[in-house]
Amino acid sequence: MSQITENELKEQLAAMVESILSVANLKEEDIFVLGCSTSEIIGGVIGKNSSAEVGQWVIQTLKDVLDPLKIHLAVQGCEHLNRALVVERSVAKANHFEIVSVKPALHAGGACSVAAFDQFNDPVEVEHIVAQAGIDIGDTSIGMHVKHVQVPVRPVSNTLGAAHVTALRSRPKYIGGPRAVYE
Repeated sequence: MSQITENELKEQLAAMVESILSVANLKEEDIFVLGCSTSEIIGGVIGKNSSAEVGQWVIQTLKDVLDPLKIHLAVQGCEHLNRALVVERSVAKANHFEIVSVKPALHAGGACSVAAFDQFNDPVEVEHIVAQAGIDIGDTSIGMHVKHVQVPVRPVSNTLGAAHVTALRSRPKYIGGPRAVYE
């Protein structure tokens, strides 16, 4: 990591998520997905330098922003778990997500998935979700988990540590013809 401190990174991440939420129009009970490479944050190569410590503070920072808004966090794992996600069991049940039998590990799921398992009340893994928005830290490809129609969001910063950051929100599809009226 560069000369930036952990506290500065936490503040930067919170500001990014708040900037995404300011345009994503999420409501209580909506889902926000995280894809994250802690390796990339600390200046390594995705999947090669996972940091349990960074994973812990990333999840805690997101929970600090999302929990008061009653927005659910879903944490995408790496390709070794087919990008399965950690969610609270209550979220899986309420949304009829199929629970799968796996527990993430540092190099099979990733540091943020492990941290989510540690910090969530009743964590489970699910294969597929439909989130309303999300953040991708380190080019982990979260698009498969965000509802159509996806709209790119530019957070207040496009890097966190050494990781490239992108974000998505969704909007309802426009349907109809020339007489249709949209909000």
